[in-house]
Order: sequence, then C-alpha cells, then structure tokens
Amino acid sequence: MSTVLIVVALIVVIAVAVGAVLYATGRGGGRVGLKRRFGPEYERTLNRHHGDVKAAENELTERVKRHGDFRPSPLPTEARDQYVAHWAGLQERFVDSPRQAVIEAEKLISRLASDRGFPDVGQRSDHLDALSVHHAHQVDGYRRVHHAASEEGQDASTEELRAAMVEARQLFERLVLDSKEDTPRERRGIPGRNPTLRPKGSGV
Repeated sequence: MSTVLIVVALIVVIAVAVGAVLYATGRGGGRVGLKRRFGPEYERTLNRHHGDVKAAENELTERVKRHGDFRPSPLPTEARDQYVAHWAGLQERFVDSPRQAVIEAEKLISRLASDRGFPDVGQRSDHLDALSVHHAHQVDGYRRVHHAASEEGQDASTEELRAAMVEARQLFERLVLDSKEDTPRERRGIPGRNPTLRPKGSGV
C-alpha cells in the first residue's frame, strides 16, 4: 500500500473517531453527554444504582430512547393563564394551610404535565422518566412535593413543606412557559414567580 493511501486511511479513521465522540457528547450519548443532559438526575440515578455507572447510564440512555423525541404540546393562552392564577392562589393558601397547599400543588403539576402531553401520572414511572428527560434540572423538586404530599411526608415541618413547594415551582414554571406561544413579555408577566412562602405571622 502506498504512503498516500496509508495517510488517507489514517485520516478517515481519525475523522470517524472524532465524529463518533462529537455525536456522543453532543447528542446526549456517552458519559459526558448524559451528565450534561441530566445534571443532578444523573447523580440521583447513579446513587440509586449504588454507584454502578453502567447500570445508571443504561437506564438514562433507555429513558432518552423512549422519551427523547417527544415534543410537549403548547398550552392555549387561556389555559396557561388559569394555571398561573391557580398556582398564585396556592401560594397564598400556603400561609394558612401549608400541607394542603402542597397536596394541591402536586396535583396541579401532574395535571399540567398531562395537558402538555406527558404520560399520565397514573403511569408514574413513565410520567417521571419523561419529565426527567426534558426537565432534568427541575424534576427532583416535583418528587419532593410528591413525597411531602404523601403519607410518608405527614410529619414534614412547615419549612420542609415550603422548600418542597419552592423547588416544585421551578418545574411548574418550565411546564407553563415552555411553549412556542410564549413571549418575553409573558414570561415577565407571571405573578408570584419569586414569592417567599412563609408560615402565617412571619411578615409575608
């Protein structure tokens, strides 16, 4: 084989290798791509698999295969306004009834996710997996509010309920605002985007 052919072959091999790496990291494949895509959800999944990197990454890769091509449906303006008003009401209700507000917040986010086209909450595994693929940095707050609203969370303190509500609001906002119909003006106009939820008598 001539020197020219050898050089050409080497160039082709290198190009293919570089392309594979770029595809893996840029499209969500490979360890770097998965870490970038899932952020805290990557660490959570790794912990759940007791540090087994291969098992954790296989699970996350499977989630992407099942839900990565899903495109949430936009919300009509009227529906979006109703959700925003409902959430604002829950924030006010939190002052007098923290636990009840958290319970209703979890239901509201579940209904909102379903309206956007995510798997129904009745299919809880698919429901959370799909949300984690598209909102990896916010889904854990939803888990926290779900736990706080469950029987296991009955003994949660007001501060723990407040923290769960605040974290869950991040996913609520993404689900409400993540729509083709949104405009910067609409994003700025959401009431109560940065409220401070405090117990009654704390000077809200």
